[in-house]
Amino acid sequence: MPLPLLQYVRVENICLPKKLASEELKAFGFIIPHSKKVFKGDKLFRKADSFKYLYCVRIGSFKTSVTSPEGTEQVTGFYMPGEVLGLCGVSSNSHYCDATAIEDAEVCVIPYKKFEEFCNKDSQLNKNFLSVLSAEVVRGHKNLLSLGSLRADEKLASFLLDLSQRYEARGYSRTEFILRMTRGEIGSFLGLKLETVSRVLSKFADSNLIEIHQKRVHILNLAGLKAILTEECRPE
Repeated sequence: MPLPLLQYVRVENICLPKKLASEELKAFGFIIPHSKKVFKGDKLFRKADSFKYLYCVRIGSFKTSVTSPEGTEQVTGFYMPGEVLGLCGVSSNSHYCDATAIEDAEVCVIPYKKFEEFCNKDSQLNKNFLSVLSAEVVRGHKNLLSLGSLRADEKLASFLLDLSQRYEARGYSRTEFILRMTRGEIGSFLGLKLETVSRVLSKFADSNLIEIHQKRVHILNLAGLKAILTEECRPE
């Protein structure tokens, strides 16, 4: 069943662009015909699927990944409420990766052609969409930096700080949150072995930078995590 427009208005910071007039808000509501539930472990889309929709995460979390011919999965990103999946298909008209729910989730389904038509008519929406694209590019650059030049402890510190900033931007605590992904998925994303991820997280806990209990993380010293990324903290 399509969600009534009122439900989209209540979550406009997630599914609808900010600062739209009421008429524009109503019009945009009609291009989101329904939401879609995706259960943990299920695919929202697969590599090489035809690109037709953008998906805005309302509830839950997703990972994107590619699989080698040998069957090895490489995690390429994690997505939380308010973030958009499917942008990879805009240029090629097909998806280059799989998107999998890492917990029970729900997304707003946005038909791209209708969305594109609306963007052409509305400068505010077009500006917001370009901001989303820009944020994805910046995040991709940061990921490449992390994979290519940082030590294991720097990679984990950067990863935790990135999650902290993203949770804070959505009105949640920046110091207490749950790691929805597994240690193995974190390792795949950062180019680290599972054992290394566990070892570095334990090291952070021993240094009173974080408290960690299973998936729940409490950052005790944000400045200390940030210091790990500074040149002054790197050994000669």
